[in-house]
Amino acid sequence: LLTAGYISFVGCAEELPMRHGLTLGEFALYFKKKLNLKCEVKLIKMQNYNINLTPGFGWPERSWVNPSPNAATLGMARCYPGTVMVEGTHLSEGRGTTHPLELVGAPDINAESIIKKMFSLKESWLEGCKLRACYFEPTFYKYKEKTCSAMQIHVDDPSIYKHEKFKPYRVMALWFKALRMLYPKYEIWRDFPYEYVTDRLAIDVINGGTFLRTWIDDLSSTPEDLEQVFLRDEKAWTEARREFLVY
Repeated sequence: LLTAGYISFVGCAEELPMRHGLTLGEFALYFKKKLNLKCEVKLIKMQNYNINLTPGFGWPERSWVNPSPNAATLGMARCYPGTVMVEGTHLSEGRGTTHPLELVGAPDINAESIIKKMFSLKESWLEGCKLRACYFEPTFYKYKEKTCSAMQIHVDDPSIYKHEKFKPYRVMALWFKALRMLYPKYEIWRDFPYEYVTDRLAIDVINGGTFLRTWIDDLSSTPEDLEQVFLRDEKAWTEARREFLVY
């Protein structure tokens, strides 16, 4: 993902951030040194590329081409560092709709109430986007042909979307926290083999550890507790990636 702005760590200092802010070429330079790869890397720098240029914030003025069936829009790519976590839950991530991974919902929740709770918990985590309560009915996968109460994350309006403020990982962390607080007994975490891993929950595979799930399930924990971890790890990653930045 060619993302910009803030980043969120997926676990500890040895894990890669969920939102890393590197191009594929920059990642190649990073892995060559990190893994001590004995190979030559020749990076041909793009011309007129600037991650801060509007309207794409790094995405060139080109038509969007799906890199996979459920990567339908640039908006999905912006939301993915957060919404990918829904894959490890019993909630629908919008597969079976026209906006997969921009949506999260289920038949047995009230998304509007969850969104209101999110704003009351940590409104500053929700900047740079618009959260809209809606309904969808998947044509396949989770909750096929069932009406789901849902939240859609809108990052397609240039008057609302701010790439330097939008924090998709924090948005989804807050969604799960609000859900847990409003529905303490709700079965959020899905127990199934994920990415060929069978010895831990899918949400822990996605996050590189148990830290986020533990924070969500602890009713006494606060967004400030998680923010301290985020700020520490984001600072460490910003320094670790500095020498590999080309743009």
